[in-house]
Amino acid sequence: MADHARSDDPAVQRQLDRLATLSPGRDTLGLERIAVLLDRLGNPHRELPPIFHVAGTNGKGSTCAFLRAAIEAAGLSAHVYTSPHLVRFNERIRVAGTLIADDALAPLLAEVLDQAEGIDPSFFEATTAAAFLAFSRTPADACVIEVGLGGRLDATNVIERPLVTGIAHLGIDHEAFLGSDIAVIAAEKAGIAKRGRPLVTQEYDAPLARSIARVAGERGAEWIARGRDWRGTAYRGQLHYRDGERRYRLPLPRLPGAHQVDNALLAIAMLSHQQAVAVPEAALRAAMGWADWPARLQKLEPGPLTARLRDGMEVWLDGGHNVLAAEALAAHFADIEHLHLVMGMLANKDPAGFLEPLSGIARSATFLPIDNHACHAPEALAEIACGLGMAADTASDIDAAFRALAAQGDDAPSRIAIVGSLYLAGHVLRANTQYPE
Repeated sequence: MADHARSDDPAVQRQLDRLATLSPGRDTLGLERIAVLLDRLGNPHRELPPIFHVAGTNGKGSTCAFLRAAIEAAGLSAHVYTSPHLVRFNERIRVAGTLIADDALAPLLAEVLDQAEGIDPSFFEATTAAAFLAFSRTPADACVIEVGLGGRLDATNVIERPLVTGIAHLGIDHEAFLGSDIAVIAAEKAGIAKRGRPLVTQEYDAPLARSIARVAGERGAEWIARGRDWRGTAYRGQLHYRDGERRYRLPLPRLPGAHQVDNALLAIAMLSHQQAVAVPEAALRAAMGWADWPARLQKLEPGPLTARLRDGMEVWLDGGHNVLAAEALAAHFADIEHLHLVMGMLANKDPAGFLEPLSGIARSATFLPIDNHACHAPEALAEIACGLGMAADTASDIDAAFRALAAQGDDAPSRIAIVGSLYLAGHVLRANTQYPE
């Protein structure tokens, strides 16, 4: 099943079962199918409030979280579309600040799928159409849309007149769709740029910057680059931002990880380079503490899963699965004396590239399969880890891994990081009854 969406609501599950049968677009990016589907639905994407459209390899979801937090801290409402979900499909569609309810979701999906006959949209295309339809029917002050994959040919790129577009950090991921040439990937991400609208980006190396400049120029977008048009840093316990019009000194983000500084700064720059949605400095200050983005360096709360461990064992959860994510994790855990990884990874990801930055930080690891997904065999992952100097073991599932860790007694690690897959992260949150809201 695509993304293995499940619901406890029978009416929603019936529609998710229909959604799971969609397949032709899954391996072919493009805007043709989504455009036809939206046309049959009355083109709801043309009836949305001002849109913040965010692409990137890493950090785009966190940037969306900061945008939403700032808009809501200003007393305004925002629709938010993100992917994938962790535990419940509803997490993808937030209507005017609230996750879509089951009694609204079921008929919405049915309406989209009834109109999809003969189009053969992908799972993501149908989901995107459902989100736009929901957003078009409920008033809000803004709309925050996360790109699913790439940018130029992503289903969300049917958006014609975004208020502002943004690109977070860039790296290699989804090679089967985007290839491994980072300059080409940058150009694909920049494909969300629109004529006469600002494209706000992080600061990139010269080859990436040239790709973005070329695409922005071809599309007639105003490229707003960090390091040239805006600047920001963390300094002496504060977040410092400045551009040609504004200067801010704000609290550091509550979200753990030094990389969240960059994501927060990108959100601030996007808000600063538009005039339609008024977000004062006080709202930006509040957003640094309000923003929430589960399964990204998230410390697990006490629950049924963590109760299997001995007292004093701290568990962190991060769904990152590429080199950029691994580097951020390595920076965050650099001072930990004994970090233990619990990891599963989809078959289309690069485990050696992910584990290498962590090899000097993590002394040991347990590797798992990811239920209902094509994934790397735990034994193969353990062999890679051993080659990098880690003590490695395997387990059948997260429960078995935690039981084994608890049985180590005084030799057990003090910190555990569950990493490698957002799908694994979703399993963990469900097992710990810690559902994203």
